[in-house]
Amino acid sequence: MNEFVNTTVTAANAVPLVEVKGVSQSYDNGQFVVLDDVALTLNPGEIVGLLGRSGSGKSTLLRSIAGLIHPTSGSITFEGKPVTGTPDGIAMVFQSFALFPWLTVLQNVELGLEARGIESAERRKRALEAIDLIGLDGFESAYPKELSGGMRQRVGLARALVVHPKVLLMDEPFSALDVLTAETLRTDLLDLWSEGRMPIESILMVTHNIEEAVLMCDRVLIFSSNPGRVAAEIRINLPQPRDRLDPAFRALVEDIYERMTARKPVAEPAREGAVAETGIDMVLPRVSTNVLSGLVETIAAEPYRGKADLPPLAASLQLEIDDLFPIAETLQLLHFAELAEGDIQLTEAGMRFAESEVDERKQLFADQLVAHVPLASHIRRVLDERPSHEAPARRFRDELEEHMSEENAEYTLRAITSWARYAELFAYDEKTDMFTLENPS
Repeated sequence: MNEFVNTTVTAANAVPLVEVKGVSQSYDNGQFVVLDDVALTLNPGEIVGLLGRSGSGKSTLLRSIAGLIHPTSGSITFEGKPVTGTPDGIAMVFQSFALFPWLTVLQNVELGLEARGIESAERRKRALEAIDLIGLDGFESAYPKELSGGMRQRVGLARALVVHPKVLLMDEPFSALDVLTAETLRTDLLDLWSEGRMPIESILMVTHNIEEAVLMCDRVLIFSSNPGRVAAEIRINLPQPRDRLDPAFRALVEDIYERMTARKPVAEPAREGAVAETGIDMVLPRVSTNVLSGLVETIAAEPYRGKADLPPLAASLQLEIDDLFPIAETLQLLHFAELAEGDIQLTEAGMRFAESEVDERKQLFADQLVAHVPLASHIRRVLDERPSHEAPARRFRDELEEHMSEENAEYTLRAITSWARYAELFAYDEKTDMFTLENPS
């Protein structure tokens, strides 16, 4: 008989395994805030999901709980003791498989035990049990290059389980896998959990997939961005196994979409306290105009006819929130669409864009860009006012860095450059790092 037996107690009557209180994480002397005053508890017998966009600090929080990084302020405890290093009772599964290519499956799984000084015979026994548990029996002598992505992630899972942790942290464990493989691994993991065959007491996982969160979790914490905060907590009281077509399941998915689209969109300040006289203090996503056009055309066409419910739209396009929300919010920023209550509806300008030819689309895009994106109008105004109609990009880069991180400033400038080129609003010469009106008429 496999020795892995889940001895969890009910979460309602238990002392929390992990407590996070007032955790903040910042860099550059507080100029770039990743997490701000985050609090959560993880109780025995539950799976908790951290859901939100990239940049909301979810992975940073997970690594802080694992003891891999130390928060700027606040406290994290595991079983009532401060987390100062990597606790023995916590293990982590990463998005990337993080296997050593020169080691076999068995050797990769044994690594954590070897680091803890477990003697050879016990290491082998426990590693073989973990490999058998996650369904890789027979592949002990295989090397990572011989395995599919799903099998490599199973090895990562076995390596985490073999140390018999109480808490399993998972950072987007299925995002690098194809849809079918991810579904199989999710189902297998839930089966092992519900059957009590894993040694763990609780799971804390980061995900960008709303349906995945509702499918797997008992509670979901929704994170806002810039900086990362817990914006909402939702309890998932549906019995396992869960049916994606169940009206109650769909209602929860819809509720989460509504909560996430109710947030202030792209135009929110990059950080608290940032006040820009030019109004350029918004971090712009790097979304291509081809993708923006494609989503407008999709929503304008049948069966949506200008208005779409986000959950089925995302499902039909096979897009997760990290893919869909930046596109939808950029359309809202440009006033081509409105987001509300989990729906996206094209505005009059959006419908005109969908129905226009290429040149008309470019002019309409330029008009919306100047009217609704302060950085675009700021750059164009500077170029118009200068006799040479030229300006160094460094000038605008420096302005942005007064209100956001250097990385976000670069992303934002690249985004506005791409959009302006499409709209023929202004041009950019990478060799000279100059903006110019040379190309536009």
